[in-house]
Amino acid sequence: MRDYDEITAFLGEWGPFQKMIFFVLSLSVFPNGFGGLSIVFVGDVPDHRCLIPGNLNLSEAWLNRTIPLEQERGKLQPSQCRRYRLDVIRNLSATFADPDSINMSEVEQEPCLDGWEYSKDQYISTIVSEWDLVCNNDWKMPFSMSIYFLGVLTGSFISGVLSDGFGRKAILFGTMAVQTGFNMLQVLSPNWEIFCVVNFLIGIGQISNYVAAYVLGSELLGKSIRITYSTLGVGISYAFGYMFLPLVAYFIRSWQILLFTLSLIGLLYIPLWWLIPESPRWLLLKGKVQESEAILRYAAKKNRVTLPEILFSDFELEDVKDKNVKSFTVTCLIKTRNIRGITIINLIVWIIMAIGYYGLSLNTPNLHGDDYLNCFFSAAIEIPANIAAWFFLQRYSRKFSLSGSLFLGGIVLFFVQLIPPNLSILATVLVMVGKLANTCAFAIIYAYTAELYPTVVRNTGVGVSLMASRIGSIISPYVFFLGVYYEFLPYILMGSLTVFSATLVLLLPETVNIALPDTIDQMQKMKGFKSTCNKRYYLNKNETTGENNTVVIKKEDI
Repeated sequence: MRDYDEITAFLGEWGPFQKMIFFVLSLSVFPNGFGGLSIVFVGDVPDHRCLIPGNLNLSEAWLNRTIPLEQERGKLQPSQCRRYRLDVIRNLSATFADPDSINMSEVEQEPCLDGWEYSKDQYISTIVSEWDLVCNNDWKMPFSMSIYFLGVLTGSFISGVLSDGFGRKAILFGTMAVQTGFNMLQVLSPNWEIFCVVNFLIGIGQISNYVAAYVLGSELLGKSIRITYSTLGVGISYAFGYMFLPLVAYFIRSWQILLFTLSLIGLLYIPLWWLIPESPRWLLLKGKVQESEAILRYAAKKNRVTLPEILFSDFELEDVKDKNVKSFTVTCLIKTRNIRGITIINLIVWIIMAIGYYGLSLNTPNLHGDDYLNCFFSAAIEIPANIAAWFFLQRYSRKFSLSGSLFLGGIVLFFVQLIPPNLSILATVLVMVGKLANTCAFAIIYAYTAELYPTVVRNTGVGVSLMASRIGSIISPYVFFLGVYYEFLPYILMGSLTVFSATLVLLLPETVNIALPDTIDQMQKMKGFKSTCNKRYYLNKNETTGENNTVVIKKEDI
């Protein structure tokens, strides 16, 4: 009996229809590149110091001495959270004309009771200067980012259900509308709490849109194109969206206007509604055979191929519907020693990779040099990273490609601390190399994870792994926040964890040039592990590309 891919093989793999779908769906991912990472500029911390009221009638000399000096990163800097007691300063200024004539270190200090004044050199405003997210409230800034990623985690849970229930196309455009609408509303946030609530909702829309585009592409495109779509199409479009962020932020220095401008990009995608069709595969699963056939007729006309007289037989329609049956639950990911070991290692690696990727992406303002250039380079480096991942997936070992990428990324981050201060640009280069290696590993692990698990739990295994990565992204803002205590601490932590994950990957079995497993018993074994799990299952067809059995990930369950 033919499966869906065999039934639709008459369309060909790379005709005008597939090229259009590849382009427009890749284009739909563009806003995701700047959506989640706009906080890099929206939430950056400007230079600040305690506000000194103008009614003190202090001389210029005394005004310049109201802020104590503190040791920071090896230099004496004006304190950002303390000032000398103003009543004492007023009394001293009345007695001593020159503040240098007294020992200021003996003067009592106090917190910034009148608020803060912020430098306007780089920004007109950020949410930090808007709501004073500094000093005792500095925890609120990374929390704002974590709330967004918590929304992404929530969206991961519901996106598959929504996509299966309402259709890929409806959810794709519905969640794009959610992103655009709530980004516009976020500009009107009256306080930090409302900003966080809206940020959570934006996170839900962002991941749901991404997953819907991913699934729709995998169901509309042929087997040989899906890996290219997932790495080069989606990955590079995301990178271009990320590169677009610093270009806009350079010219717009107010956080409200920046967010509003970026949200307007979503309106440009309205015409795509008439270019992107619904998934014929999903329509078949829902019993909408005529609508599915109409889309396939349109695709055949577009590709100038002859449509078969009978597209689907009754038996084939029934078989397509049966493909949606899930025989095993998530508990089977931990039922045997072998699959439990693979799952535990896999989840740890996904969490660490997410911490590294988002930690490096969100940390660009703390790098040496221009913030906007650093952010642009951090985005641009993802293009060669995705190309390298595509190349490795086609030619080399999954395990050693992934472990090698992680090891390289971890080592260069760990050695950032050893770069002398006068070579800080070299430290930035090392960070960019680490970002390239981490992004490359992220693209590889999607396919590798799917190949590790058998057919009956493959989608479940990939879905749970992505859930774990969301936990890592929630943690990531606090990793670079550690730089407040020691400049290189985030790099030491991320480098060490990444090298640890590279070592863990070596414990996993190899999957390249090995037939994809259908059952848990057929899984490749970790050394010293045995597996017995003889349960009945529904045998799904494997989706592979090329001789290396490259798996195409279905994300409807993610």
